[in-house]
Amino acid sequence: MFETTQFFMAKKIQDPGLGYSSNQNVQSFIKPDGSSNILHLNRVRSFADLYTYLLELTWTAFLLLVTIGFILLNSFFALIYLWIGIEALSFAPGSFLENFLNAFNFSAQTITTVGYGAISPTGMISGLVSSMEALVGLMSFSFITGLLYGRFSKPKPSIRFSESFVVRSFEGERALMFRLANKRTTIMIEPEIRVTLTITELDKNKEFKRSFYQLKLERDKITYLPTMWTIVHKIDKDSPLYKYSNDELKNLNGFLYILFQYHEDAYSQKVYKMHSYQFEAVKTNTKFTSSVRFSESGQIILDHNLLNQTEPSN
Repeated sequence: MFETTQFFMAKKIQDPGLGYSSNQNVQSFIKPDGSSNILHLNRVRSFADLYTYLLELTWTAFLLLVTIGFILLNSFFALIYLWIGIEALSFAPGSFLENFLNAFNFSAQTITTVGYGAISPTGMISGLVSSMEALVGLMSFSFITGLLYGRFSKPKPSIRFSESFVVRSFEGERALMFRLANKRTTIMIEPEIRVTLTITELDKNKEFKRSFYQLKLERDKITYLPTMWTIVHKIDKDSPLYKYSNDELKNLNGFLYILFQYHEDAYSQKVYKMHSYQFEAVKTNTKFTSSVRFSESGQIILDHNLLNQTEPSN
């Protein structure tokens, strides 16, 4: 149906930083959620990396880490108070567990600067330790407060990409298409998208080499996006995918790397989202089901559940 031998050459682009060498089982350098899939060895680490790491943690992991840190820090100071001597704190001695729990409670009150007054240091050494602990508490909570602010204030895109992409007949040719939608109810301002294609194939020396192409899109920038956007790359004679049949596309060792950006009104700045598709996700001779309909009053209704739904194409 489609010619597989044509005398044209799709325009390649320079290596964006992945390298031309490849192998048969090469993975995407971007995970489906947009995070990096690169294993770093012998990387020099700094304290700034810790801040970035804590910002990127999920909320569940972050809150769990703060809770564990709070328990460990208070346990550490509780053991110090026990080592100094329980008589250095104003409560009646008991079993080791009772003494530890009382010292832990005093440490928690000190590190949070609550200071109920039920327990207090009675000696000089315990007073110095509690003073240092109060300083550690102030610094720790300042650091956590900064992290909380950073996590809330960091611009976060709210984009959903379709789980797969399709190749279908389009305007007398074929076209590659995928969809994206805003998870929020706001309107995206000046959304812009770039799609890079990588193909890994054997060269004449029987070595796997990677080629890079910037896909030409029907539209790569629009003024605003109130609903869903179907991204279209027409597979014409200038497309690097033109020489592949639909069956060959399903087995193609290639990836689509997507960079999407738009102005987020909530943060008053541009936000970015990365995504990737492997050609295993391609569906041929199918089209996306329309996700927009109208109410009886004429209001536009967007059904987010239809983002991934497809149907046979003509």
